[in-house]
Amino acid sequence: MFALYMKTKNFHWHTSGPHFRDFHLLLDDQADRILAVTDVIAERVRKVGAPTLRSIGDISRRQRFQDNDAESLTAFQMLAELREDNLQMAAYLRETHDICEEQGDVASASFLETWIDEA
Repeated sequence: MFALYMKTKNFHWHTSGPHFRDFHLLLDDQADRILAVTDVIAERVRKVGAPTLRSIGDISRRQRFQDNDAESLTAFQMLAELREDNLQMAAYLRETHDICEEQGDVASASFLETWIDEA
């Protein structure tokens, strides 16, 4: 999730073109929402006794999304790539929801249902 936040924020910083302002604001809002979810996930992880992310290296080892630091992406290419990443994130959230239900973690499952619904 944190890697998706960073990718979204990166595209926010590097978007350009005729719709710059709209895309810039959209990506900033999206990044803020992802970061808020990341914080809640970290708190739930700690509450159930598991370790959270510890460093940039830890994030790098765990990330599931491809980096894209190309200098020549259009805003529309960025949005298309983030759309695919967000669809994949929704799939990961559904998988995690199933695990939470199997483990009887109703609170985490409830959070996940909200995020899946918003995806």
